[in-house]
Amino acid sequence: MSTRTFALAFGIVFLAVGILGFVPGVVQPLHDGHEPVMGNGGQLLGLFPVNELHNAVHILFGLWGLVASRSLGGSINYGRAVAIIYAVLTVAGFIPGLSTMFGLVPLYGNDIWLHALLALVGAYFGWVHRNPATA
Repeated sequence: MSTRTFALAFGIVFLAVGILGFVPGVVQPLHDGHEPVMGNGGQLLGLFPVNELHNAVHILFGLWGLVASRSLGGSINYGRAVAIIYAVLTVAGFIPGLSTMFGLVPLYGNDIWLHALLALVGAYFGWVHRNPATA
């Protein structure tokens, strides 16, 4: 897979996840024990805590990925940004107060391992992967 394809695929998936986060049947109510966040919090697919702001961020990352996929340099920078931002979000998910970004966005639970996985994939395409044109 090329770095441009990575950015396109991540863009499509982030956009789809962001939109799905607004679909009531796909988002289930939060159970007891979840940290409170602003807006209507729920669990996407019953697994990942989200709210409206979280969904909006996914949509923005999706649009960014679609735009970044138009060039190799943009795709590499997108991969690096995903790696850094999602690594920070992974760590924040473990820290009380930051695990909800002060009540704005849920980053705890299954979001932690998912953010770590996204950071690793972004790091691979941002720094490790060599495209045929640049090898």
